[in-house]
Amino acid sequence: MNIIRMSGGIGNQMFQYALYLKLVSLGKEVKFDDVTEYELDNARPIMLSVFGIDYPKASREELVELTDASMDFLSRVRRKIFGRKSGEYHEASADYDETVLEKEHAYLCGCFQSERYFKDIEYEVREAYRFRNVVVPEEIRGGIETYERQIGESLSVSIHIRRGDYLDAADVYGGICTDAYYNQAIRYMIKKYENPSFFVFTNDTFWAEKWCEVRERETGKRFTVIKGTDEETGYIDLMLMSRCKAHIIANSSFSWWGAWLDASPDKCVVAPVKWINTRECRDIYTEDMVRIGSNGKISFSNCSSL
Repeated sequence: MNIIRMSGGIGNQMFQYALYLKLVSLGKEVKFDDVTEYELDNARPIMLSVFGIDYPKASREELVELTDASMDFLSRVRRKIFGRKSGEYHEASADYDETVLEKEHAYLCGCFQSERYFKDIEYEVREAYRFRNVVVPEEIRGGIETYERQIGESLSVSIHIRRGDYLDAADVYGGICTDAYYNQAIRYMIKKYENPSFFVFTNDTFWAEKWCEVRERETGKRFTVIKGTDEETGYIDLMLMSRCKAHIIANSSFSWWGAWLDASPDKCVVAPVKWINTRECRDIYTEDMVRIGSNGKISFSNCSSL
């Protein structure tokens, strides 16, 4: 049996569950450890329930056995003499690792952020990630319904701008999705599509309002900041994002999935050339992505010609 350690926000949880679906398709028994990471005070909520997903959970005994963590006397003596017999696998890099799919008795720790893990079961993943149990709080329901209508009636382009925690960890995430990146991405969409409307998803709506005012004056296009949601209802943003017709994503698994869940065969997705500052993330990119650098330079494009 394999156990996947669940971690992070909804974007990472979705990558981990997609890996689970792939391993199950290979005939493996797989369960989740959804306790270890989520006992922390600053842990994000587990949100897979919005898709109606009920995943198998590993028991404490199964976790202890797989990680060789028993504290009984004989186990401690054995570990002291012979070392730990742990089945732990820690993702060494952000690259796709095909050996993960070969594991038979492992405790899998990582984000597994690559479509390559599940590309051949894409249909099953899309079926799993249908928004079956979305609860919209009464106080924001009218606003969300308006956003849904506007997105559906326009040539809607999602823009994800992540601030907050990304500003606090600027050494890892900073200097990537710059104004030059977004400005070039917006120009690209305006050149590609006739009269697009832009919908901005962010965790800093006050700042985004002023940011959008500047872009509206510069482009003459409509920019709408999505408001009313928070970390507990972020799945609503993900749902709205997935209904847009083109996407400018941040270096975030959240907007990666927002764009991926849009199943339109002719969609265009713009992504930053660099994902994080501390290591290469070559396999995070899908074939349909246009890549733009922090300096605004387009470096790679697989979208249909302009």
